[in-house]
Formats: sequence, structure tokens, C-alpha cells
Amino acid sequence: MDRQTASATFPSAAAAVADARRFVRKVLADWGMDDISDDAILATSELATNAIAYAGTSFEVICRLEGTDVEIEVRDRHPTRGIEMPGVTASSGRGLPSIATLADSWGVSYDRRTKGVWFRLPRPGAEEEPERAPESVPEAAESLEEAGPGPDAEPPAAGPEAAPDLRAADRPDHADRPVPSSNGSAGLRERRLRERAAHPGEADPAADAASAVDARVAGEGAGEVPADGARLLRSPAAVESMQDGVAAVREALGAEGAAILLTERDGRLIMGASTGIAAEIPLGELSVAGLAPAVRAGSHWVAVDAADPIAVALRARSVTAAPLESQGRLTGLLVAVSAAPDRFTETDGIRTGRLAEELSLSLEKARVGELERSWRGWLSFVAEASDLLAGTLDQERTMALVAQLVVPRLATWCAVYTVADAEPARLAYVWHADENRADGLRALLDEAGPAPATDVPGPWHGFADAPADVRAAAGDTAADQVYAFPLIARGRRTGTILIGRPAGDRFARSAIELAEELSRRAALAVDNARLFSAQTAMSSALQRSLLPPAIPEIPGLEVAVVYEPAGEGSEVGGDFYDVFESGPVRGGPALEESASGRWRFAIGDVCGTGPEAAAVTGLARHALRILAAENMSVPGVLGRLNRLILGEGERGRLLTLLHGEITPRRARDGVTIRLSSAGHPPPLILDPGGEVREAASSQPLLGVFDDVDFHTDTVELRRGEVLLCVTDGVTERRSGGRLLGDGNGLERLLAGCTGLSAGAVAARIQRAVRDFGPEPSNDDVALIVLRAS
Repeated sequence: MDRQTASATFPSAAAAVADARRFVRKVLADWGMDDISDDAILATSELATNAIAYAGTSFEVICRLEGTDVEIEVRDRHPTRGIEMPGVTASSGRGLPSIATLADSWGVSYDRRTKGVWFRLPRPGAEEEPERAPESVPEAAESLEEAGPGPDAEPPAAGPEAAPDLRAADRPDHADRPVPSSNGSAGLRERRLRERAAHPGEADPAADAASAVDARVAGEGAGEVPADGARLLRSPAAVESMQDGVAAVREALGAEGAAILLTERDGRLIMGASTGIAAEIPLGELSVAGLAPAVRAGSHWVAVDAADPIAVALRARSVTAAPLESQGRLTGLLVAVSAAPDRFTETDGIRTGRLAEELSLSLEKARVGELERSWRGWLSFVAEASDLLAGTLDQERTMALVAQLVVPRLATWCAVYTVADAEPARLAYVWHADENRADGLRALLDEAGPAPATDVPGPWHGFADAPADVRAAAGDTAADQVYAFPLIARGRRTGTILIGRPAGDRFARSAIELAEELSRRAALAVDNARLFSAQTAMSSALQRSLLPPAIPEIPGLEVAVVYEPAGEGSEVGGDFYDVFESGPVRGGPALEESASGRWRFAIGDVCGTGPEAAAVTGLARHALRILAAENMSVPGVLGRLNRLILGEGERGRLLTLLHGEITPRRARDGVTIRLSSAGHPPPLILDPGGEVREAASSQPLLGVFDDVDFHTDTVELRRGEVLLCVTDGVTERRSGGRLLGDGNGLERLLAGCTGLSAGAVAARIQRAVRDFGPEPSNDDVALIVLRAS
């Protein structure tokens, strides 16, 4: 097939992960590759989440169809070499073990400006592997004893032990395309099975993974926490195989009943399927240790003693049994029973052994298929959880999401502690599957021992330190088994997660490992939220220092101001304004007409935004006040400020500034304004008749030329006239290809404000700016309205 390529670029936003998944799904559907779309979408989701969480840049998804392979690459704009190995540290990257398991091969590529992670999947139908018995896949077919009971099959761990081939691929000396860890679809299948079988266990339903996450975020339950006694082999194929097995042995031997007994991890035997007189009989404490030596050694067996443990458990007088084995491990028993003594012969035992061998193969096939399904469900849950955690920078909401993701999938309750510098851990959030128990749990945790400060997960026994009356009030919760998981991000411990289950409902290994994986991701999400909150608080404090404390009252003049920085929260902008009293009149021709004092106003726009622009904003605003207090003229202030900005060198920024001095008249018939416009949008005057005119000539902006001589324009603002001063966030407000200031748009807008007060004019201009375009403004907005009264 000819080479085909499709690509799309996505922004650094949480919603972009879902957009990337939809893009890959559509491309693969167009190429007729729906059979591999699930693996491709899951891997793309993990890499896109990495790009947003770690690179913090936009990213490109590139799909390539080459011959029998599909290659997908996620390329971000961060050139730093070296991706941290997932699982090595709690703050390291995530998703790469999933890629190693899903993909036929994968690697990392760099250039001077970008970094990409790519993976390759075989085209459906290429090198199709025939069905093979479990014995042909060494290490893949774990026994049911090792798999352990429980409906949630255990996923592979996210640490290095789950993907040993990944370490070499992630070293700096494998910076370019590393050698694939497996070649061909057959090798891919074997490697997947080995890695999944390395951590088998209680199954995690795949069908409801996404819906369960959504239900938890909404605060709804997703059912009771699964008990460990439920079996991995609960798929329709496994149930059918076991039912067929008991029917076959009963028919072949003419027995009165038959059963399949499955081994638990602790050696107990539970009922897998039964028929005839063996149906619906509780097994009690029957265990592998009590079986005949022949069965434990892997041989069939005929009971000659009615006191045999299996005969007693199944209330029979004759028993023949054969082991169900997987990779040399005892996973269960196929049993035929009779109410008559000496019913079975050695020949019956041999027949039972042959049937058990056939059944072992079919059960192993069903078990591996169920493990595959549960593994995909586990990864889907982790991917969805990652999306949710990456989608917020609110610290409280992040902790709530963590708790609601854990409950009730992994535990019946969850508590999140946070740790601040040099302060004890604080209980920040508590969530219980039973809302009626939440208050009692919180009270118990408040009185219990401190959250563990260790850096490794483990059991926690802090409830024992709570007063007896508090434990009594909490009821059964005080006896719950509790596990603690540290929240560690960027080498710093930020808190602890506690999860609990009732005392009789032990934690499965799968639940502990999944909780540990979630704690790693939650730690990064909580730390990101903490850093964002700290940055927002710092920006707010800086913003407040850059804005004037209050607008003074000026005789004969109404004053209104508007300031809206661009960006989320209180991000510091490059626009600023100020109105302040500069002191009494000290002489000059205006003395006889002047009232008791003078005032200054300024409105400016620093090139750029953020801290660099804020530094120039602070310099300009404070310099204006200091120089005005020294009775320096308006042109003198602009000249001195221009030299100050030039003296900042590379730290300086271009600055447009409109600065004026207001002198009220004794007759209270208006004010005199002497102003200078240094590269700033010209101020506009609205007279009572609705006419609009410009009020100042343009002069060079600040921070470009040295030794500039500025001059003033004098404006007599009479009663009812309005002076409007704005930054380019108003005039350059965009809607498609149009600007608000195009074609005298601002003049027409101001003309419609005839007869309005200064505050009403400011409000109308502000509303017009907001409504002009469908998207929020990406520039700061500042305006000053002066109206002579």
C-alpha cells in the first residue's frame, strides 16, 4: 500500500486529549483500520496527556500508514532530551509502560525545537497468529491460584517491573529511534501476555470503565466494592466451559453429580460450577492442603474413604477427581461424586483426568481472554482518570476528584491529607460511599493518629489512637483496614491518601497497585494545582500593587475607570492607569483661575504581558507619582520616564503613555487639561451636541529614542463634555477580520453616549468591547472617562 500521512495540531489544554482521540479514530476509520483503533486511541491519549502535563506546549499528532504498519507520533514543542522512566520516581512521566505493552515497537525522536514519541502497530490481517494452546506461550498462562479471586483482574504494574524492555528504550543513548522491543504480531502477542500475566489478579471490568469514572465524578456510586471471593473466570466463555465440563464428566461416568472447585490464593477451594447432587453445596473450609497427595502431585484420584475431605464437603460417599493445571500449577479440581460407596474405579479416574486436561486448556484460553479484557479496562480507567485530573487547576476540586475516583472502585472511603512547609498534615477532603457515615469518618480521622509521613505505601493503624468514645461513635468504620499512599511530586511530599475497606473485605493486590498508580498521578495534579494557586496569589498581589488604591474626587469633574487584564484569574497585564493629586498650584498664569489644587492622570500600555511587562508597569506608575510630586511638568515627566526605560536595557519594554494634568477652574465651568500622548491612541472628546473630536497630537512612544522633546496639548473641557482615554485593547478588539476601532468605530460608539454620566459612558464602552467578538479578549483593557460637571 502506498504511504499515507495525516496530521493535526492541538493546543495545550485538557480538552485537546479528547480531540486527539477523535482525530485518530477518524483517520483509522478512513484507512479501514478499525481493528487497531482501540489500542491506537489509548496510546495516543497517554502521549497527549504527557505532552500537556510535562511539555506544557501545543502538540501535533501524526498518523502514517506504511505497508502493513500504522505509525502514530505525538510531537510536542519542548526540545528537552530525556523522558523520565515511569515508576522510577513518583513525579516521573506517565503512560510509557502502556505504550510499550500496546505497541509493536516505539521510540523517541528529537530535533532542535521539538520532541516526539512514536509507536507502531501492525496492520490487521498481517502476520496473523494462529490459535495456540497456552503451553506455547511460556509464562503467559498464570494459574488461577496466582491470579487470585475477585472480579477485578489485576492490571500490570506501572513501575519498571511491568515493562523491563522500556528502560533501555528510555535512556539518553537511545534518543533516536530505539531498537523495537518486539517484532511482528506474534512477538507482540507473546510479550503482551507475559507482561499481563506477571501481575494477574482480580478483574477490572472494561465495559463500564468510562461510565464508572463519570458516575464517581458526579458523586454517584458504581456498585459495591467487589469481594475477593468472586472469580476471575466470570466471562461467558469461562462459565460455559465449566458448565460443559461438569456435564461431560457426569455423563461420561454416569455420576450423580459433578463439580469444578477453583483454588483461591490462600489455598481455599471455592465452587466454580456444579450439577446434580453437588449443586448448591457450601464447601466450608475445604483447602488444597487437605487434598490427597496424588491430586496435589497432579494425578487423578479415586477416593476409597467416605471420610475424604472432598467427599465430606460435597456430602458424597464416592469421589473421583483430577487436577486442573496451568503451567504446572494447580488451579482447580474436576470432581465427580456419587451417593453410593465404591462407585468409581481406576478407569473412571483416568477418564476424569483426560477430561480435566481438555478443560484446563479451554479454561486457560478463557482466563487469558478475560485478563486481556480486564487489562484494557484498567488502562481505560487510568487514562480517563488522567484526563479528569489534568482538566483542573483548582486544588480543592483536584482532591475531590481523587477521592471520588477511588470510591467505590477501590475502597469504601478515601481521605486526602495535604502537607504545607513546616506544618503538620491537614485533613483536606473525606469521601465515603455511604454519605451517612462521612461525618463519623471525619470525626474519627480528626481524633486518630497523624497521617503517615513515609514515602512508601503501606497499612495504617491510626484509628487505634482515637479515643474510645469516638471509635464507638464511628461504629464498624473504626475497625476498617486502611492503606496509606504518599503524594510525592517533583521530589517533594505534598500529602497522603488514605483508603479504607471493612475489616472482612481485604484489599486485593490489584486495588493496591491501582491506588498507587493513581496516587502518583494525583500527586502531580495536586502539586500543579498548588503551584497554580501560588502563582495566582502572587499575580493578584502584584496586580494590586500596580493599580491605584483609590480614585480621588476632583472638583467639577466626574471620573470613571475600567481595567480588565487578559488571561485567567488576576494575571498581571501590561496596561495600567492612574489618577492622583499632584499638589497645590505654585504659580503661573493659571493661578488666578485655578481652584485649590492639581491632579494628574495617566493611562499606558506596556509591550507584552506577564512579569516582564509588569516590571515596566510598576516602574512607570511609581515614577509618574514621584516626578509629579516634584512639580515636574507633563513633558518633563515623559522625558525622564523615557530615559529610565532606556536605562533598563534589555529588561525595558516599549511603552505608550497618555499623561495629563487637570486644573479645575474657580468658576466651576469646567477644567483645563494639559496632556501629552507618547505613541498612545489619541483621546476623544464628546461634546453635548454629540460631536466627537481627537484631543491630542501623536508623539514618539517611550523606550525607543533618546533625547526626545515632548510637548503638551491644552484642552478646555467644558461643562457636559467628556474626555475618553483608552488603550489598544479597546481599539484593537477583534471580531473575525474586523477591529472595533476600524472606520471610526470608537467615535461612533462614543457619540451614542451623549448625555450619560462618566460611569455610564465607561460601562457602555466596556460592554461594547466584551460583546464585539464571540471570544474573550486576548489583550488587556483599560480606559479613563473624565466628564466636566
